[in-house]
Amino acid sequence: MPKGYHHLTYDQRCQIYILQARGDTASSIATILKVHHSTISRELKRNKGQRGYRH
Repeated sequence: MPKGYHHLTYDQRCQIYILQARGDTASSIATILKVHHSTISRELKRNKGQRGYRH
């Protein structure tokens, strides 16, 4: 995993949406995308609407 600040790309956000919709955990999504699990947790928390995660 790269060190330092890292932005998620639009493609990664789309992958998060698909993986989260099929029931994957934040940790498993992080492993698949090769980012830290806290990055995924923050992304899911920050972009959660009434209808779930919005990429």
